[in-house]
Amino acid sequence: MTKGKVMIMDHPLIQHKVGIIRNEKTEHKVFRELVSEIAMLMCYEVTRDLALVDEDITTPMAKTTVKTLQEDQVTLVPILRAGLGMIDGMLSLIPNARVGFIGIYRDHETSQPIEYYCKLPTIVPNSLSIVLDPMLATGGSAIAAIDMIKARGGRDIKFVCLIAAPEGIEALHSAHPDVEIYAAAEDERLNEVNYIVPGLGDAGDRLYGTK
Repeated sequence: MTKGKVMIMDHPLIQHKVGIIRNEKTEHKVFRELVSEIAMLMCYEVTRDLALVDEDITTPMAKTTVKTLQEDQVTLVPILRAGLGMIDGMLSLIPNARVGFIGIYRDHETSQPIEYYCKLPTIVPNSLSIVLDPMLATGGSAIAAIDMIKARGGRDIKFVCLIAAPEGIEALHSAHPDVEIYAAAEDERLNEVNYIVPGLGDAGDRLYGTK
């Protein structure tokens, strides 16, 4: 389902797996595996418009021309730490993608994003940067990460999350109207401490068994 520049992935396999990771009884091992699987399923749609080039090859039967992906076309950028849970699923479909890392955490008193790390590959002209973070809550971390990518020359950027709040979608659209948002679900709202409701809790803690 598409709403403006937001695509909600309502495929049954995705929705089934999202239902499991929402459950507070799901242990971190299963949670981590399912986050990776959901990211892989979402990757199929996120990369739908990647450019192809012709390549001449020889099959066992004859010469022919096949379609191949352009080199250096995709950079995956997880927002640390929770975004790391989505990397393996994405790389399983686009193993030649380059990977950058952006470290941002949310101040629990102010809910403002605090940046502490940025290591990105050189941004290739006309390449796609895919920003990964399981949760789009206030939108602060997503906006800050995209600011950093654009400051380094990134122009074609997509944001991929598992759960999005309406407030985060609105904030990200306002700050970066050119960035498409892909989510597995759009939830009801943020609570008084800016956690998504019904959500799934703290994605980083649930991925790695921390609190």
